[in-house]
Amino acid sequence: MKVCVVGGGLCGLTAAYRLSEYFELDLYEKNTVPGGLLSSYPRSGYQIERYYHHCFSGDRRLLSLMEALGISDYLEWLKGTTGYYVDGRIHPLNTPLEILRYPHLSLADKVRLGLLTLRSKDLDTSELDEIPAKQYVVEHIGEKAYTAFFEPLLRSKFGAQSDEVSAAWLISRIAIRSDRGVSGERLGYLRGGFHHLIDSLVSKLDDAGCGIHTGVPVTRMTRDGDAWLVNGQAYDAVLSTIAPHDLALLPGAPAAPRIPYQGAACMTLGLGREVTDGIYWLNISGDAPYGAVISHTCFVPPEYYGEHIVYLASYFRDTPPAGLGDRMLSDFYRRFDVPPGMIHWHELAVGRSAGPVYTTGYRRLMPDYERHGLFMAGMFSPPNYPERSMEGAVVAADEVTELMKKRLADG
Repeated sequence: MKVCVVGGGLCGLTAAYRLSEYFELDLYEKNTVPGGLLSSYPRSGYQIERYYHHCFSGDRRLLSLMEALGISDYLEWLKGTTGYYVDGRIHPLNTPLEILRYPHLSLADKVRLGLLTLRSKDLDTSELDEIPAKQYVVEHIGEKAYTAFFEPLLRSKFGAQSDEVSAAWLISRIAIRSDRGVSGERLGYLRGGFHHLIDSLVSKLDDAGCGIHTGVPVTRMTRDGDAWLVNGQAYDAVLSTIAPHDLALLPGAPAAPRIPYQGAACMTLGLGREVTDGIYWLNISGDAPYGAVISHTCFVPPEYYGEHIVYLASYFRDTPPAGLGDRMLSDFYRRFDVPPGMIHWHELAVGRSAGPVYTTGYRRLMPDYERHGLFMAGMFSPPNYPERSMEGAVVAADEVTELMKKRLADG
């Protein structure tokens, strides 16, 4: 039997890897390189992800996949520090003393925030799906804590849709980031980059004789009796891992659920020095064309690259604002007192369907893995609710491929 996988991100590649043992397989990826949001820029002497990534100690399926691919030796557990840029100052928020010194929350607010963080892993997020994040924070921590701390984070992440985001997403976000010591968060990274994961999956698919068609978007998908025709080629089954609304645009494709999505614009810069006072993840409060500065080499040793790597993260709805890249650079120069000559290089990656927006009621929108005879899995699937991750991509791939094997075996 012949199977087609649409989309060559982590979910699509993992699903293809699982299916290749049982079926003849083709994979279509519209970009010229595989990996999707996990693809990398080739630089002189190293590779670096187009979009910042790390993994967590609880990512059981992802770590198991790395083990199966023989790349676990690359995995390093490092310390990720966090902070807040407010009114021209960088405030580290890692040690108890740093948190106590943070001037934009009262002591009572900090105590309530700490208690919520401790409880977050035990809360049932399904009960929070219909509750707006703002309402939940105001009720449990206070109006000032929301305005001074959470609202800038939500607006930088979700823009105009921030008031629609559910408490389920917020609590999940807090819980997943609560593996912390007294000076930072324990996070995982593959030494040399996550391209090892993508390259290993592609190598396994090549060895299995799978057709990997990069730079080839799917332009048409139609049902022909018991078969699917994808770009004119016949397949017994199709797995789509692209955003449902993008799938629905294909001529002949079945209707897909309308899940709220947003785009991401991520600028990567190579610099001559570090600029965030040693902080890995620096949230930006106030009017800026990016919501966070992720100093990759305050997490991974800069010696691996011979320079410092920084990401500027921005999100948008529908299309990015005109001139966004220039505005990001200009603001970065000014805000962090960086002369243009210190920037060795910069690249702007734009993904128009970078991820779902977890609005209230999102849980009801998630599609089943099988719909109108078509299989679907990706960032919109239940394992990525209420927060997407590499682990969620791998779990969704595992679950949909088990279903596909059963359905195709049953005829």
